[in-house]
Amino acid sequence: MPGRVDKIKSHIQGVKCVVNTCHYWDGDHCHAQEIEVQAPNAKTTEMTDCATFIPNGSLS
Repeated sequence: MPGRVDKIKSHIQGVKCVVNTCHYWDGDHCHAQEIEVQAPNAKTTEMTDCATFIPNGSLS
C-alpha cells in the first residue's frame, strides 16, 4: 500500500526494528513517520502485528 506513511530521514526514538525486509527499516531502526501496531485484545507478543510494514521493493 504505497503512501501508507512517509519514510523520514530520522528514525523513531525508542523503537527498535530488526525486520530488514521492511521498506522503513534502516540498520535496526524504523524510519516510518509513525507506526501502527494492531491486534486489539492481544494477550501475548506473538498476537501483535506491525500494520505499518511494507515489503522492500513494493513501492517501485
